[in-house]
Amino acid sequence: MSVNVETRTYEMADAEQWLVEIMDTYGDRLTKLAYSYVRDWGTAQEVVQDVFLTCYKKRGSYEEIGYFKAWIYQITINRCKDVLRTAWVKRVVVNNSLFQFLNAQERTPEQESVRQQANNELVENILSLPLKYRETILLYYYEELSIQEISDLLKMKANTVKTRLKRGREMLGDTLERGDFDEI
Repeated sequence: MSVNVETRTYEMADAEQWLVEIMDTYGDRLTKLAYSYVRDWGTAQEVVQDVFLTCYKKRGSYEEIGYFKAWIYQITINRCKDVLRTAWVKRVVVNNSLFQFLNAQERTPEQESVRQQANNELVENILSLPLKYRETILLYYYEELSIQEISDLLKMKANTVKTRLKRGREMLGDTLERGDFDEI
């Protein structure tokens, strides 16, 4: 009987190590992805916790999962969409920056202020896009997924992804031009 308990303890330690590695690898990216949907850091962190819990529960079927990165992103997107369906989300005020955790480079305070203002404006403009354009732009530019990976992840044709990227860029360009935004 003690051998069985020791084996289970060893398996649990491996599972916990596996979960820690996944959290280290995907934690920040999934949180930013979730934030792009729910627009609240606290809610985004809760979504990511749910995703990691799902991963932990499904760890035994990991071999059956073809492409882990796409799988974990899909879980995150689906969980975000579930959260967005609830009524209370519509009352959340967006007051966080998508990229508040990015490190600043050595610049003068004036340059940093101008850059931060430009980044905040860009983030606001990206987040103001309709969801279908926003998700493709974020997955392509910020998560650095290929068009085919986005296509597989969102279960749509690659040409649809290309079209959404193009239209999203156009809408983003129109928004930035109206605001007299100068690229830095």
